Order: sequence, then structure tokens, then C-alpha cells
Amino acid sequence: MIDAIEELDATGLICPLPVLKLRRRMRFLADGNILKLLTDDPAALVDVPHYCTESGNKLLKQEVIDNIQIFFVQKIAAPK
Repeated sequence: MIDAIEELDATGLICPLPVLKLRRRMRFLADGNILKLLTDDPAALVDVPHYCTESGNKLLKQEVIDNIQIFFVQKIAAPK
């Protein structure tokens, strides 16, 4: 089980909104904190892992429960 610091409910939103909201929220998280994203957008299965790769943040876990995709993303400090 992963304990998230914050939760972002993006259900009902379609691409690109779930990832845009994720990106915005991650900017305000402290390094090492975890955000739990909930979405029902099918594109998120590709978009969220891609966002994590591009941003340097870490996708800890993803799962689908009752057609809701759940992603746990950890904020990783940008290299200086």
C-alpha cells in the first residue's frame, strides 16, 4: 500500500486535462511526496507514464479499479 500525500480526482475529464492538472499539482508538492491521481480517461494509460518519464517524476504504481485508473506519482527533485 502506498500512502499518498495528496489526491487529485480528474474523473470525467478527457485528454489532455488529467495530465495538465497532474503537472500543475506536482509543481507545488514537496520533493519525495506522492500524489494519487484518479481518472477515467483511457488516454491516461499512455499519457501519465509519458509525463513521468519527461518530467523526471516517478510513477510508483498504477492500477484500474471499477474503470477508474489510479496512479501514484512521486515528486522527484530536478537535478541542479
